[in-house]
Amino acid sequence: MVRLLPLFVLAAGAIFAQGPADSRNTRLPGTNTAFSMPPYRSLAEWEARRKLLREQVLMAAGLDPMPEKNPLTPQVFGKISHKDYSIEKVLIQTLPGYWLAGNLYRPAGKSGKFPGVVSPHGHWNYGRLEHTPLGSIPARCINLARQGYVVFAYDMVGYNDTVQTGHGFGGKPEQLWSFHALGLQTWNSIRAVDFLQSLPDVDAEMIAATGASGGGTQTFMLTAVDDRVKVSAPVNMISGIMQGGSVCENAPGLRHGAYNVEIAALMAPRPLLMVSATGDWTRNTLEQEYPAMKGIYELFDRAVLVEAVRIDAPHNYNQDSREAVYQFFAKHVKKDSNWASYKEQSVRLEKLQDMLALHGRTLPPGALTYDQIFAQWKTRAATQIDRVTNPAERRRLLTRALSVSWPAAVEGALMEKRVTLSRPSVGDAVPGMFIPGQGEPVLAFHAEGTGKAYELPAVKKAMAANRPVLLIDVFQTGSAAAPRPADTTHFLTFNVTNDQGRVQDILTALRWLEAKAPGKPTIIAAGQASVWARFAVAVSPVPVALDAPTAFRGTDQEMIDQFFVPGIQRAGGWKSAMMLTAK
Repeated sequence: MVRLLPLFVLAAGAIFAQGPADSRNTRLPGTNTAFSMPPYRSLAEWEARRKLLREQVLMAAGLDPMPEKNPLTPQVFGKISHKDYSIEKVLIQTLPGYWLAGNLYRPAGKSGKFPGVVSPHGHWNYGRLEHTPLGSIPARCINLARQGYVVFAYDMVGYNDTVQTGHGFGGKPEQLWSFHALGLQTWNSIRAVDFLQSLPDVDAEMIAATGASGGGTQTFMLTAVDDRVKVSAPVNMISGIMQGGSVCENAPGLRHGAYNVEIAALMAPRPLLMVSATGDWTRNTLEQEYPAMKGIYELFDRAVLVEAVRIDAPHNYNQDSREAVYQFFAKHVKKDSNWASYKEQSVRLEKLQDMLALHGRTLPPGALTYDQIFAQWKTRAATQIDRVTNPAERRRLLTRALSVSWPAAVEGALMEKRVTLSRPSVGDAVPGMFIPGQGEPVLAFHAEGTGKAYELPAVKKAMAANRPVLLIDVFQTGSAAAPRPADTTHFLTFNVTNDQGRVQDILTALRWLEAKAPGKPTIIAAGQASVWARFAVAVSPVPVALDAPTAFRGTDQEMIDQFFVPGIQRAGGWKSAMMLTAK
């Protein structure tokens, strides 16, 4: 006989109305949230976090797996020669048919191999050619060249000569494939390092990086994922109270449970200079961000390799800030004991037309349009994923894109069959109803809530067989539905989508069942909930039987309409989910 639930159980909205609030609806971090560094008590603890955080950054940037590197086919031309330095125009092909532009500054009158410096510019009006008292890219590049560095100053996307995309581009179709400014700029920075290392007058083993504002973000994004950068100086951007306001500094998933100081700390234990200013969001660096960063370096016993300086100025990369960087580079790159003597010399500005790579010329033959670049990005990504034959690697990629985890523990005390599941320290809340029984457990859910889940024939059959049954309202369904902003600025950089939350709730429920009702669980779902179920089973570390029929095929439009998860197609999408759940 089917065990009938009391009427109040079916009135899910009423029974769960007084449950605890879900932190995913009430604690919504954003770019201006005040963050602090979590405690890391051992190097092993940080290294474990470092591995996961680096994967998170790469996934958010659309660089996991790392794209294959095509030939750069560099064009270096238009040389301007001076007594102690030279400037050249540069075009490099960072993706087939996509060209990154910049200027190459080299020492003159010296011989040998020189350290290389990649120098992203930030959101200045004139991009890499900005020259004002608050920030001058030519001044820092010329002075570094005079000091014995080969410097590559390159464009942010949509600036100066790098014009095949805008600076802020893409919507939901692009987000499915992690095609956006942050990822493209990070890729360009990686290829900028490739370019410097390819030059015969550059010491490929000594590459440094520095940039301010958005260029500071690019600097620590690069160092987070590329260990070839040996010394770095991100200027006026490592902050606990502002994480970056531009689209090129924010991508979905980038800061889920993380913030810029942690991302910048992936530089450790390589030498790092934190330059800050009294007049912007880095004003607390000496009191807050620097001690937090130093704590990470202390885990490596390398605290002497991280330094901080605060300049009394507005948001900048002014002469005082530049001289702090010259001195830090002299100490750690050039190993010059007289590092404190490095000061800035005056510079001569060139005409803009003599610096612009596309002045009087067009992009090289074969340059792609925006639509062609996006189409190529998707094709290359799909080809890469098809080559991933290891199920564990496919599972890792899906897990990172879904931004989910298998909980170490789940709290959930029963009260008259009612239960609210929560991960300790997270504060999420998954309302449910557990009916004890014998044998292998069942987990059931429905897009319209537990009442509809209870009506599923497979659920009634399980209950008739006296199996343990857990009915849950997954995130934003049934009694778990609650007000939540969806389209605020950079919302998904810090917060999960509804569908990501639903997959997490399924994993949370499976983890709770593992302790409460041992045995191989069966998930029963229908309709749209079957899609959530399939992805949850695909990434579950424990075997799960699946009774969740669906006509879903995982096209881009279906993903947008029914299962919106940024980066999911880049990670293999429905094809990977089906492969990982095949019987």
